[in-house]
Amino acid sequence: MKKIFILILALTTVQISFAQKATTKKVTKENSSSTDFPKKIRRAQPADHFLIQLGSDSWMNKSDSARTSGGKHFNFYLMTDKPFKTNPKFSVAYGVGLGTSNIYFDKTYVDIKSNSNRLPFTNVEGTNHFAKFKVTEIFFELPVELRYTLNPNNFGKSWKFAVGAKVGTLLKAYTKGKDLQDKTGASIYGPSYIEKEYSKKFFNGTRLSVTGRIGYGMVSLSGAYTLTPVLKSGFGPEMNTMSLGITISGL
Repeated sequence: MKKIFILILALTTVQISFAQKATTKKVTKENSSSTDFPKKIRRAQPADHFLIQLGSDSWMNKSDSARTSGGKHFNFYLMTDKPFKTNPKFSVAYGVGLGTSNIYFDKTYVDIKSNSNRLPFTNVEGTNHFAKFKVTEIFFELPVELRYTLNPNNFGKSWKFAVGAKVGTLLKAYTKGKDLQDKTGASIYGPSYIEKEYSKKFFNGTRLSVTGRIGYGMVSLSGAYTLTPVLKSGFGPEMNTMSLGITISGL
């Protein structure tokens, strides 16, 4: 999955660099009306409709036993942008894509295959532990945004603002531990040893988030907050995911 995302990122960056172009609606005497927006504020539509997001993730309201050490996300969406006929500075965008969330832990083992009714977070500082350990969730998501572009004639040199939401369904959840070490920090199987476990048992199958962005040109600062908890009700603390990062998009 990681290799696929890297390939998508590389291809999309090339696409954005070389395929950006503008199309405008020509307003003539025959097709114009009193409700047409002034010709000088015609909308220039970019050719690419990709939206790439990367940045940090964190679990809010987590328990003391969930000793996290940071997180990150990578999201990729294909979007359609529909400008308002009465004012092309405003538009509604919607699309489909994949969203990922990776939460890292410090000498803590998360047993997602446990038979317990609550997800265990076990402190393994004094015993065998992984040098790096994370929980990963992958979602299929449907995002929607209300957008405002200050200068719709030139997307590449304009301030942009967006608020929206996205709903997703959980495709995969797993843990990944790398380099198993003993309590002294000595590697047991070598630094390249990797162990993965897959299970969606404890995780909420639906993710609903509110989103916001502000930026200039192709780059914007973005944020998201999940309204649905990370874990199913009763399976652990009611944690929500906070995301902060950057968005790359021609729209």
